[in-house]
Amino acid sequence: MSIPQNGGGPIESFDQLAGMMESGCKPRADWRIGTEHEKFGFLEGSRAPLPYDGPRSIKALLEGLRDRFGWAEVLEQGKIIGLSRNGASVSLEPGGQFELSGAPLVDTHAVKAELENHLAEVRAVTEGWGVGFLGLGAAPEWHHDEMPVMPKGRYRLMTDYMGRVGTHGTQMMYRTSTVQVNLDYASEADMVQKLRVALALQPVATALFASSPFFEGKPNGHKSWRSRIWRDLDASRTGMLPFAFEPGMGFQRYVDWVLDVPMYFVYRDGHYINALGQSFRAFLRGELPALPGEKPTLSDWADHMTTVFPEARVKKYIEMRGADVGDAAHIVALPAFWVGLTYDQTALDAAWDLVKGFDAATREGLRVAASVKGLQGEAGGVKLMDLARAAVALSQAGLVARGLGEEVHLAPLMESLETGQTQADRYLAAWQGPWKGSLAPLYQAARL
Repeated sequence: MSIPQNGGGPIESFDQLAGMMESGCKPRADWRIGTEHEKFGFLEGSRAPLPYDGPRSIKALLEGLRDRFGWAEVLEQGKIIGLSRNGASVSLEPGGQFELSGAPLVDTHAVKAELENHLAEVRAVTEGWGVGFLGLGAAPEWHHDEMPVMPKGRYRLMTDYMGRVGTHGTQMMYRTSTVQVNLDYASEADMVQKLRVALALQPVATALFASSPFFEGKPNGHKSWRSRIWRDLDASRTGMLPFAFEPGMGFQRYVDWVLDVPMYFVYRDGHYINALGQSFRAFLRGELPALPGEKPTLSDWADHMTTVFPEARVKKYIEMRGADVGDAAHIVALPAFWVGLTYDQTALDAAWDLVKGFDAATREGLRVAASVKGLQGEAGGVKLMDLARAAVALSQAGLVARGLGEEVHLAPLMESLETGQTQADRYLAAWQGPWKGSLAPLYQAARL
């Protein structure tokens, strides 16, 4: 999840809210690719989650990366909670999921190199510790009371609120991991087209990248339990954004939706001030109960924008949020998939033609079907396997048109389309077969 944002000074005009999004418009030559992935640390032998403090811990890992590889530390209340270097950052999810938010890069080959370098640095620091990291969309065995709690004020506020507005919020916070890609847009119209394609095809990403069929030590009945969790987290800030497909969609319409999402907090002088359930519209009027008489800054607005969690999210770029994290090849395959679909106009137009006939019920039905059955799911007469084949073919064509050889990174998806088996399917088959109902081998099979 996000660290405090630096969006700017006082909001003097309502138009500045949409203007912040509009300021993200870039010419095609300046489009970049930002990839973020989370992973679970664990202790070998006990298979317990990696704690925050101690000789074998997240804190020790952060300090090791800082001291050995030139990362700058990020502190909160004197505790190290992240790192930054050359446009990239390392941060912590609530349950200690270790996240790399990569720098904006020119192609997916650079994404692969960045990932390999990051994992090499992590292994160098932890050599001899007896720890590992899992590329899975949900913690396969751990229960909520086993999870470490990171020393971040934002998460303390959210934990309480999540328990009051949905049934799966704390599961999302503490026991899921994702990979996402952040992509640029050229204009408001380009943002709208990309967002619509992104939302309509997120179920394909969920199905292709499904890797979370286990939870609390047993199969959970879903290929992507992470995706299942998001369906019952907080309806006010999640989902498929049906309004994005309506006439008049643009920056202002997205702003209007975000304004109606209840607030979590306001960040001031290193502290998170509880504003749970309060209104940003009231904040704009100087009527926020948490800070009476005070009006927000653009940094406050940027922070609030990070507290909405739809399947595709807009800030100064678009975030594709539908995938479970997986092995290294799948981490790179996600940006390749979306870059091929959205950074070539012919592919983007064809992708929109593929999904523009879907109604809201079909899009939501596919979202549910992807989480439950993966590539075997269907809704509204649409089979996810057929949709995935068409989408991956368009992505491949888009990457070929870029002329950089990036289509090689689609290999894991091609294999899944050929065999009908995703990571989740393979893990389930192994659990039912050679693993004989044990999840111990999963910690090596899914190790990054």
